[in-house]
Parts: sequence; C-alpha cells; structure tokens
Amino acid sequence: MAAKPSIPKGTRDFSPVEMAKRNYIFNTIRDVYHLYGFQQIETPSMEMLSTLMGKYGDEGDKLLFKIQNSGDYFSGITDEELLSRNAAKLASKFCEKGLRYDLTVPFARYVVMHRDEITFPFKRYQIQPVWRADRPQKGRYREFYQCDADVVGSDSLLNEVELMQIVDTVFSRFNIRVCIKINNRKILSGIAEIIGESDKIVDITVAIDKLDKIGLDNVNAELKEKGISDEAIAKLQPIILLSGTNAEKLNKLRKILRDSEIGLQGVEEIDFIRKTLWNDVPRLKNKMEIDLTLARGLNYYTGAIFEVKALDVQIGSITGGGRYDNLTGVFGLENVSGVGISFGADRIFDVLNQLELYPKEATDGTKVLFLNLGEKESKISMYILNKVRNAGIHAEIFPDIARKNKQQNKQMSYAKAKNIPFVAIVEEKEMNNKKNIRLKNMKTGKYKFVSAEELIAVVKK
Repeated sequence: MAAKPSIPKGTRDFSPVEMAKRNYIFNTIRDVYHLYGFQQIETPSMEMLSTLMGKYGDEGDKLLFKIQNSGDYFSGITDEELLSRNAAKLASKFCEKGLRYDLTVPFARYVVMHRDEITFPFKRYQIQPVWRADRPQKGRYREFYQCDADVVGSDSLLNEVELMQIVDTVFSRFNIRVCIKINNRKILSGIAEIIGESDKIVDITVAIDKLDKIGLDNVNAELKEKGISDEAIAKLQPIILLSGTNAEKLNKLRKILRDSEIGLQGVEEIDFIRKTLWNDVPRLKNKMEIDLTLARGLNYYTGAIFEVKALDVQIGSITGGGRYDNLTGVFGLENVSGVGISFGADRIFDVLNQLELYPKEATDGTKVLFLNLGEKESKISMYILNKVRNAGIHAEIFPDIARKNKQQNKQMSYAKAKNIPFVAIVEEKEMNNKKNIRLKNMKTGKYKFVSAEELIAVVKK
C-alpha cells in the first residue's frame, strides 16, 4: 500500500474557498497600492546566496533555505572537509542559491541591476511568496506571502506618512482594528550611546525586540549574556518602559537623549510623522503608538520602523517595515535611500478567519448551474449560458448528461455542495416556449419559469 502523501511542516494547501479569501486580501492590498501610485514588479523565487547572506543578521542568515547545486557538488571538496561535518562551511560549497527570505533584499538587487531603466523616486509593490527555515507554530509559517510596497530614491519623510496612510486604509477596508507601532533605529542608536554600549547596538535591538515574546527578565538576561554591563542594563529599563502619550514620550526622549545627536535626529523624524498624520492630513482611523521596544531585528533598517498588531486577535505582527538608507550600497549603488512596508497575507488571512470578517461577495462562486438533461437540452443551455456569462454572472453547466432521475439528483447535489444559489433546467418539452427555463431557488426550493433575460435579472438581484 502506497504511503499517504504529506506536505512539509510550515506549509499549507488552500481550498477553492480559501483561495477566494486570499484573493480578496491580495486584491484589496493591490487596489490600495495602485491608489497611491505604486507599480508592480516580480523577482525570482531563488536568488544567489551572495545576494542574501549578511543582509538579515546572524539569526536571519540561519533561516535561509539553501538550494543544493545540481551536478557533482562534491567536486572540489576534500575528504578532510567532508569529515569535519562543518555544516555551514559545507553548505557554502554545496549551495550557490537560496530561496528568498523577504522581498526587500531582492528588490534592492533589482534596483541596482535595472537602475538605468528606473525613474526615481521608484514606487514599486510586490506580492509573492517567501521562505524561512523557522520553527513552525501558530501564525508562523515556513512558506508565506508578503505584500510589499517600497519607495527608493527619496529621503522625504512624506513617504513614511503615506505608508502609514496605506496601512490605515488597508486595515480599515478589512474592518480589522489595529495598533500601528512606530519607532526609529536612530533613537535606539542614541539609547545605546547614552548607556555607554554603542558597539552593542545590534545585540541590544535583537534582545529588546523580543520583549513582548519572552518578557523583561529574559530580555535582561539575554543582554547580560551578550556582555552588556549591569549598569547599562539598569539605565535601559526606564527608557524601554517609557509611558505616556506619544507627545509626552517624545518630550521625555528629548531630555534623555539630549547628549546624542543621532538620537535627537530620530526623535524629530518620528515627531514629523506624528504631527503630519495628526494635524496636516486626515487623521488615521486606527491608533498609532510610539513603542521604544520595537526594534525590527533586520539589520538593514536605519530610520523609522513600523509594526502593526491586530487588537482583537492574539497573533504576531501582521505588517512591518521601515527606512533603510544603505541597502543598495552593498550591491554597488550608493546614496539611494528607501522605505517600505510588508503586509503578512497569511496572518491577515488567519485574523479575518477568526473574526469572520470576509464579505459575502469575497467567497461567492458560481451563481447558477444549468442541469444537463440531454443533448438537445445541452445545446439550448449552452446558448443561454453564453448570454448569462456575457451579463457578468458566474455560471456553469454540469458536463455529464443525466439519463436517469438518480443522475439528475447527483447534479442537484453538486449545486448544493458548492452552495450555488440557483439551478436552471431546460427541458425538451419547454424548448419552444419563450419562458423555457425552469429556475430553482436553492434556498427556498421554489421553481419559476423564466426567459433568459428574466433569469439574468433574478440572479443579479
């Protein structure tokens, strides 16, 4: 007996109904991106490892799915290297390519390769899957879709403002209540500077980014483990636990960071975004909160950083992003600043499912099924079916002819299983009549004889 097939952990199959829901998510996000002038691109699923490695920090590099070279990948490897069992070293010889970890680094590579074709500032969006060799758990998958929007070639903070408006618009359309959390890596650099641990900025940001997952005591333990002094950790406590309104937090930060030029720069950048969204444009429908524990573990962020949490469902962040000033520089294109956001489609899918927020039309499929009772009936049905489809109604005909009542019942069962609201029956004895279609409302069970035009009107209504 053949073994039962399975799929890798952290991946999922999606049924037709689930795909209809996912397409509702993608189409909603796509429509808002178009509204703000973003254009779509796509990049390959795999990139050269040299493109990916070193862009996500040590923890991110470990989560890259590496693709084994084809052919004789043992050539050029000594017995000593094989016997060493050094997985990282061997992988670098076995693998030249990897599955993309996110869409931002491939986008930076795209910008560098196509710089002569691009008009700056370049506003692009991308809706594609990414892969991470992470430990699967609720809301965390190894294969998932990201829906990214980035602007490169502009330093203006108006880009950050518009991205926050996009986030607010998308979640308002989904009817998901969210909190948009915002911070700035320059503020975090300033904090590291004033506590005397500037060289430990990466360790500090990686640790405090885990605050809501592992708690303050474990964050402090991790900081100590990374060699950060007890005195510095003590100075850090009141800063990362800063409370008050957004304006109050910024005023407190100005005092705390008064001796840090870069820290104060970060404060003013956040204040510009806050004031513009609060005073100069229509206010956001969702809450925006300055959160100093937000660090976004990716090393390429250099300015404002964002993260979005759903308020009515316990799940990780469902959108994130930030400003990166140096990303294209590693590919040879200096002084091109960028800022972007990424919607986590799979987590949004889970949130909408839990809250039952999908509109009915998002999952609507076939509206009317034509039964197939014979060759003559089938020909007439196909003619009417064409009219119905030209009217924009989703319709289909059962492909197999029903020779007996049992087979007719099978066709009715098909309509019921697919939640098709109407069944149309063209019978031979009624073919010469104008109202030659017997239309059944599957919800009420009632029949009525209609013409093709009347069928279209009834189904559309």
